Amino acid sequence: MVKPEQLRMARHALRLSLKEFADMSCVSHMTVHRFEAGKSGVAHATVEAMRTTLEAKGVQFLKHGSMSDGIGVAIKPDQP
Repeated sequence: MVKPEQLRMARHALRLSLKEFADMSCVSHMTVHRFEAGKSGVAHATVEAMRTTLEAKGVQFLKHGSMSDGIGVAIKPDQP
């Protein structure tokens, strides 16, 4: 499942406001805000709707250690 940080970075990379993205994803702006803030209680189906909306716009979500087909940003895992 996509992480809040990934979704927030992807939305910003596409220069979508929270409201624009919520409308495109057919979810409330408060739901997007809650998920991006890392709050619990957002349904898996809702997160998937947001993910697929961004992927339809060209976003590629990566797992740790994966390589992208384009430019991007990654967050290093916590260092010991």
